[in-house]
Amino acid sequence: MSSASRPARTGLTALALSTGLLLAGCGGDAGAEAAGHDHESAEAPATLEGGVREGGMQLVDPYQKPDFTLTDTSGAPFDFAEQTADGPTLLFFGFTHCPDICPTTMADVMLALGEVDPAVAEKTSVVFVTTDPARDTPEVLGDYLDRFDAGLPTQFIGLTGDQEQIDQAQLAAGVPQAQNGGESHSALLLLYGTDGEADVAFDSANTARDIATELAAVAG
Repeated sequence: MSSASRPARTGLTALALSTGLLLAGCGGDAGAEAAGHDHESAEAPATLEGGVREGGMQLVDPYQKPDFTLTDTSGAPFDFAEQTADGPTLLFFGFTHCPDICPTTMADVMLALGEVDPAVAEKTSVVFVTTDPARDTPEVLGDYLDRFDAGLPTQFIGLTGDQEQIDQAQLAAGVPQAQNGGESHSALLLLYGTDGEADVAFDSANTARDIATELAAVAG
């Protein structure tokens, strides 16, 4: 098995998989969900005056970029590892009917890409993998992501597949499998560099500025 297909088995990942932590119940209390995260394998980011968090969660053991192939919004196969190899990559698992965590995360990514150098934004891949393949067809995903990438130099990539493929993609990425028909899913937004590793991740406690800060550092 190649390193690209082998997720880092960190304490964070192992505990998340065994206990269901890091799952966001969309429609619930986002603050309570964030409090349920286990960060034992992540270092707290630097803080500014007043205790405001700066940057994402620094992962002590980097997540390896997963190797999976799903279906993009044009209906074509999309090899995640191969087709995102040329620049930074943001990966998120969610679903289009989510009322809070998912649109907030995508909006933060949109704002972050508007803050960074346009050259950095252009070479950044933003990949949204549905956890609800029964409803999220390629067409539905395309319409949803068009709300967030309009006017940006990069187009967000929506991926779907059958349930087994979605489950395997989550396992490959090292995040817990979604539950409740995909509505309880990982809240982590992973940022991979061109070295195929994610040294940093974001959750609902982070901001667009945090994402922009880390993205500029990875691209630099």
